[in-house]
Amino acid sequence: MTKPQVLIVEDEAHIAEVLVAYCQNSGFEATHLASGSNVINHIRTHHVDMMLLDLMLPDTDGMDICKQVRAFSQLPIIMITAKSEEIDRLLGLEFGADDYICKPFSPREVIARIKTVLRRVTPINSANQQASMIIDSGFEMKPDEFEVRFEGALIDLTPQEFKILKLFLENTGRVFSRDDILNRAYSDTADVSDRNIDTHIKNIRKKVGQVSTGESPIRSVYGVGYKFTQRI
Repeated sequence: MTKPQVLIVEDEAHIAEVLVAYCQNSGFEATHLASGSNVINHIRTHHVDMMLLDLMLPDTDGMDICKQVRAFSQLPIIMITAKSEEIDRLLGLEFGADDYICKPFSPREVIARIKTVLRRVTPINSANQQASMIIDSGFEMKPDEFEVRFEGALIDLTPQEFKILKLFLENTGRVFSRDDILNRAYSDTADVSDRNIDTHIKNIRKKVGQVSTGESPIRSVYGVGYKFTQRI
């Protein structure tokens, strides 16, 4: 069985050495880059299953790298940083990060987060999901191909955004509380807050809005949560 490939982008050598060792001891293959200059080229030319990305790199900003990667790939990304403020964490999620961990951290916690995010992504391609799902309001989702379109236009979602939208498309008109979304669209709920869910839904609305001029089909239900409403 091929080992998952983890790319570690970290400028602090001692932290990188520990992360590489823990990844290898946990059954992953690990590659280390000390700067951000070659990250995009590496991802385009090598197979990578997961990236640990330091926010504060000497030559570039981790947020910029995350945004560039999201322009062409749904690669799972965990951001690592010394910034612990909520706004930094939410900004990382808005740029497409799948998770966020703050220094100082336990290497074991990082490994646990890697496994959690990989579990979160893997079910998207499971063989028992139906090949195509057409929604009358103009959405077409293909879970086996990790693809969703609105009126023919491709919508570029992160793995977690894809799972949330899939939940709504399969339950048109149903109102979901944030706890419902948390329990049904997230594989691990320990480190997911209501703000995380709100941020992911905000991102879905924004991306749908980029290919559509109408009102967002994901409606807020005051005091309850969200629901998906078909367009007429």
